[in-house]
Amino acid sequence: MSKPLAKLPKEAADFLERHPETASVDAIFADLSGIVRGKRYPIEHLGKLFQGGMALPASVFLLDTMGTSHDPVGRGFSDGDPDAAVKVVPGSLKPVPWAARPHCQLMITLEDGGAPYPFEPRNVLAAVVERVRELDLRPVVAFELEFYLIDRERAADGAPQPPVSPLTGKRDTGTQVYGMAGVDAFGELLEDITAACAAQDIPTGAITTEYAPGQYEINLQHVDDPLLAADHCVMFKHAVKGVVRKHGLQATFMAKPYLDQAGSGMHMHISLQDKAGRNVFDGGQAPASTALEHAAGGILDIMPESMGILAPNPNSFRRYQPNIFVPIRNSWGFENRSTALRIPLGDGAARRIEHRIAGADANPYLALATALAGVHHGITNRVAPPPAFEGNAGFAYDEDLPFRPRRALERMLASEVLAGYFGAEYLRAYAACKTAELDTFEDHIGAREYAWYLQGE
Repeated sequence: MSKPLAKLPKEAADFLERHPETASVDAIFADLSGIVRGKRYPIEHLGKLFQGGMALPASVFLLDTMGTSHDPVGRGFSDGDPDAAVKVVPGSLKPVPWAARPHCQLMITLEDGGAPYPFEPRNVLAAVVERVRELDLRPVVAFELEFYLIDRERAADGAPQPPVSPLTGKRDTGTQVYGMAGVDAFGELLEDITAACAAQDIPTGAITTEYAPGQYEINLQHVDDPLLAADHCVMFKHAVKGVVRKHGLQATFMAKPYLDQAGSGMHMHISLQDKAGRNVFDGGQAPASTALEHAAGGILDIMPESMGILAPNPNSFRRYQPNIFVPIRNSWGFENRSTALRIPLGDGAARRIEHRIAGADANPYLALATALAGVHHGITNRVAPPPAFEGNAGFAYDEDLPFRPRRALERMLASEVLAGYFGAEYLRAYAACKTAELDTFEDHIGAREYAWYLQGE
């Protein structure tokens, strides 16, 4: 170390006292598309990072999935791409167990003129959370994510394929949901993920196999800080990819990597505590309180204008198919996994809304911001939900939900309620970035197009 530990901020000094061999630090953040980006610094720069002596181009939060800047709402080329000040997220300095040499990471946020940078997804969520807390309510949130393990070797057509099972020496072709053989087969890898999360204070819970070969779900624990819950989600996805890569495989949170297999979702569990710590969703003898019903009504009310965020790219929309436990109707119900909002029953103190419609590829900050905006909208305006759905809600598509990327972005731009929470300027920037991404995505001729339309006389 080139600086005495005593001259470092306490969080940094304490960390280096525990990990004196650390050689470098990654300053990371999740951009508009939820992709982790950042800078790697020599550990000697750690103090400067904590003291606000670093800066980044503000446009890094307005990139498409491929990292391209499209100058949305004049942010990028038009304004000269100015820097914004880097601020460390307190408590985020953690070791990186999967790194080849001693290494650490921390999360950063940007400030513009001393105020939170408004085009940063984390700050969008923070503004929505503040409005909920103004009601003297504290959201309690947990994420659960599905993901696939895939072989680094692609199939002949470039498609992903399941990894070779260490138990059988073969690629699995079927699925055994909740089957323990899938957990046992990759037990060492899954244990390494759990250990890496523990080292980074990411509170993980149950691990289950899901509905397809190589698909798993890991639950994160409930916390009463929505920003921290979303931070955990970002760090979890980053950790999973790093650990799996170290094992010679690849992890993907792509919403629909296989057309004929289950997609991967990002479920958000949300409850609300009052000043006394009581869960206001607890209805006592009733399965749901009035507050829960209004919160559900608000979320459902703005679901159509939220779809462009909950499903952020063309692949995201492939996940929405009938009769596979993926919500395709704007609905809610008790213990019903076919609905967009599921209300688990059991102990009333644990009553919550499980928001099931977002894909695993959605930005956790923005997805949670849509849900909490709906909660606030529903409670403050006493929005009544439709009748709770009984039976299979996944039998047909809801005509009021946009299930095409451009339609979803158009619906978002026409929004009034969501714009009141996110800011109309942010939604315009988001839509501009994603529209340009769509234009680029569609600007090619694929094999099927030639096969169908290149016909001789």
